[in-house]
Amino acid sequence: MTEDAFTRHRSLLFTVAYEMLGSASDAEDVVQETWLRWADVDKAAVRDPRAYLVRIVTRQALNRLRSLARRREDYIGEWLPEPLLTSPDVAADVELAESVSMAMLTVLETLGPAERAVFVLREVFETPYDEIAEAVGKSPATIRQIAHRARDHVAARRPRMPVSPTEQQEAVERFLAAVRHGDLQGLLDVLAPDVVAVSDGGGLAPAARRPIKGAERVAALLVRGLGSVVFEATAIWLNGSPAGRIDIVGEVSTAVSLAVENGRITRIYAVRNPHKLSGLDGIALLTRT
Repeated sequence: MTEDAFTRHRSLLFTVAYEMLGSASDAEDVVQETWLRWADVDKAAVRDPRAYLVRIVTRQALNRLRSLARRREDYIGEWLPEPLLTSPDVAADVELAESVSMAMLTVLETLGPAERAVFVLREVFETPYDEIAEAVGKSPATIRQIAHRARDHVAARRPRMPVSPTEQQEAVERFLAAVRHGDLQGLLDVLAPDVVAVSDGGGLAPAARRPIKGAERVAALLVRGLGSVVFEATAIWLNGSPAGRIDIVGEVSTAVSLAVENGRITRIYAVRNPHKLSGLDGIALLTRT
């Protein structure tokens, strides 16, 4: 009866792990570890395979998250989540699209491991408190307190207003058109005056070590940085939203996610670390069910 439970819920398990870790490669490792543990389980004794598998993947992701926190302390420059190529269908589930957006994942990075696990399971996947308690190893009362604290923390930092895919796509297309033509004024028109650009090279690709603030500085950096190379800038879907991809000499160089408010770009997330660009090779299957 439960032999194919892992296969049936694999996309869910990956989505849970990815939202907890912000890394597709680490999420895949956690899902693989979950499968190995599932293979040794007496399936006849499992009443709810989905809940059981989510519990295993949560525990494995928590273990990984604690070790990653130490590794990220030594990371060179800014650390950004690993972007995922997604289909436009992900945007149809507004809650899912928001939860996997680069903007939200960077907010989740400011939570502690337990807070992040509780927030993801409760707010994104609507997991009952008692199931979260069993997965995290704390009492339901404690989980409720953690959930309340994490919810307030995220609410104070999350994007202020949702943007429709159409509005997002229009801003992305204007941005990419200006980038292609080295159009400084075009960039200034689409960037919010207080725009912030964050780039992640991980010490392996050229990237600013700290966020760049202000439309004039960001626009000048983009025009100057791409003015001396032959590149292609194309629109793609990343993490449930319209985004951009820049290729240099036929190889992916940068994944660009944008946060938009009132038709203008307020934040740019540019991932240049080549180890984080493998998620652009194929469409990731994300689901909350």
